Amino acid sequence: MKPACKTPFGLFLTVFTFFISICLSTYANAAGKYYYQLKIYHLKTQSQEDRLSNYLQNAYIPAMHRMGIKNVGVFKPVESDTLGRRIYVFTPFSAWNQLENADQKLMNDQQYITDGKDYISTIYNDPVYTRLETIVLRAFPKMPGPGVPELTANKAERVYELRSYESPTESYNVNKVKMFNDGDEVALFKRLGFNAVFYSEVLAGSHMPNLVYMVTFNNMTDHDRLWKAFGNDPYWKTLSAKAEYQNNVSHIDVVFLHPAAYSDF
Repeated sequence: MKPACKTPFGLFLTVFTFFISICLSTYANAAGKYYYQLKIYHLKTQSQEDRLSNYLQNAYIPAMHRMGIKNVGVFKPVESDTLGRRIYVFTPFSAWNQLENADQKLMNDQQYITDGKDYISTIYNDPVYTRLETIVLRAFPKMPGPGVPELTANKAERVYELRSYESPTESYNVNKVKMFNDGDEVALFKRLGFNAVFYSEVLAGSHMPNLVYMVTFNNMTDHDRLWKAFGNDPYWKTLSAKAEYQNNVSHIDVVFLHPAAYSDF
């Protein structure tokens, strides 16, 4: 039996639907924001830290570069940190499908398989890490992609401040995100010279509802000076006093980090 021929209207509808889907996809990629993946490796020993660092430097980051991801951040807590041995890995993806397909592309990369053999094939009683957290984030509209800080100090002296703001409910979290964007809190940070890496809302994580951002400084002296300027800024005083933005943060976590020598950020 011959397949039924499409009517002119049916053919038009098919072509129109295809055209619209292409346009919407193109628009989403052009106007969309970055998606970020933040991995937190919890470690117990120096051996684990050394093995993980070797994997990140020689296997993971080069593979991400081959995938078209220009910059990947690797950070370690400052020496005064008391929360344990950890490594933070920040990977920015320019589209959702890039993040979604990243693991499969890694496993199809034979150079990655070779370079990352110790990490990939680690045995159960000698693991590279003790626990792994993965947080998925979406960039704020006012800073839709990551920024590489313009700092003058060498990497060993730089301070990267990772901040998480939890809210009492989802609605309050939406309100705090609005405060950063519509309230132009992001612009205030930029004007004062905070050198942000990213601002984001958390789509999946262990401390939701929350937002996460990272700002950077040449040293702790600059950190203290800039946060003092932030607290005294007239725009911040006016913004933070607005009735619409009250009670939208219930808990704040702050972690101070140094970039690894091989970090792109």
